[in-house]
Amino acid sequence: MKKIVKLYSRPRCHLCETAREILEELQQDWNFTIEEINIDLDDELVEKYGIMIPVIELDGEELQYGIINKKFISEAFSRKNLEFRS
Repeated sequence: MKKIVKLYSRPRCHLCETAREILEELQQDWNFTIEEINIDLDDELVEKYGIMIPVIELDGEELQYGIINKKFISEAFSRKNLEFRS
């Protein structure tokens, strides 16, 4: 079953764009779908994540926020037993 990785972001956020690119690169090795959520459309999300974005979440756990590191996320996917593409 394909997992969903949530990316909390907002428009015109260069760190968010970089995070999305990293996730798209990781999709070559890991079996998941990206669900990008614009926090600006939800006041509660703005309050929760306003200064933290981008935030990457898997199975309800925030894996990393701010400056996203590809190696760190890949290791987190491994720890979470995300399906690896062979």
